[in-house]
Amino acid sequence: MLPDESGIDLLRRLRRNEALRDIPVIMLTALAEEEQKVRGLEAGADDYVTKPFSPSELVARIKAVLRRVTGADEEGRLRLGELELDPARHEVKWRGAPLSLGPTEYRLLRFLLSHPGRVYSRGQLLDYVWPDDDVREERTVDVSIRRLRKALEPCGIQELIKTVRGAGYRLDRPDA
Repeated sequence: MLPDESGIDLLRRLRRNEALRDIPVIMLTALAEEEQKVRGLEAGADDYVTKPFSPSELVARIKAVLRRVTGADEEGRLRLGELELDPARHEVKWRGAPLSLGPTEYRLLRFLLSHPGRVYSRGQLLDYVWPDDDVREERTVDVSIRRLRKALEPCGIQELIKTVRGAGYRLDRPDA
């Protein structure tokens, strides 16, 4: 019941757009019939919440969708095999032992762990990982990727960060 188009049509447009298709979507609506819910979920919604709803329920649903999308566990930790990144403690561990990363490499690893298998260009990584007030040259990404790979060498998983020629970088899961 948006002013210019239906939520279903908007969602379909989002899912067709390469840059926007992975954005998690929770539909909040007064349309509570089963048919409407099915249409929303089949169009690509990650969840469907009908009015009235409580703020605590909405927050819980948002957290659940974000866990599914990012692969994080209940506490928000991200894992890649025996590598664990804990955003709440701002630390990375390999087999339980702390792994030393610089702040940029930490942010880059966190982003890649949250979006495994997807290719990101240097420009996209600059937008998503680097602060706006930081030096923003595309070759900076290459240097940080090299540093991150070097930091991950003791873990033997540095080869999971793939260079996709002419496109950017991707983090593969060990089982991919």
